Amino acid sequence: MSRIGRSPITVPAGVEVKINENNHITVKGPKGTLERTLAPQMKIELNDGILTVVRPDDTKENRSLHGLTRTLLANMIEGVTNGFKKELSVQGVGYKVSKDGSKLVMNIGFSHQIVVEETEDIKIEVPNANTIIISGIDNQRVGQFAADVRKKRPPEPYKGKGIRYANEVVRHKEGKTGAKK
Repeated sequence: MSRIGRSPITVPAGVEVKINENNHITVKGPKGTLERTLAPQMKIELNDGILTVVRPDDTKENRSLHGLTRTLLANMIEGVTNGFKKELSVQGVGYKVSKDGSKLVMNIGFSHQIVVEETEDIKIEVPNANTIIISGIDNQRVGQFAADVRKKRPPEPYKGKGIRYANEVVRHKEGKTGAKK
């Protein structure tokens, strides 16, 4: 049995979960509404505010989907109650970011500014010139948006300049040495 898949999910007060045909799940909470169609072979049960996921048999595919389905459900409930956020750090001499209305403006070593527009479900905060906080209710979209922003200037291994996640460790390489005669 999957250790993740068999653990129950407690639905907090103020969160409404609807299970429709073909495992189309709708989760409504204080921060918004999320919808997702999960694997149809998994059986999702809601009893007294507790969600459980049961797999039909022990085939390899169903064992794989068991924990995944439970995690996706837990992330939906977590998203509509607390939300998700990713923090990015901008490092480099002269590198800075700012917010202009709903746009993220980045000066990251190019001859031009890089502008990224926030969407209706993704919010961007810039508490200081070297920090970007991306938040939203959908874990997958927040992670993908953060990865897209990081891709504009990934950290390089020689000086460490670039955009990195707040907890990311970039291993530095030693530069080449000049020829000695």
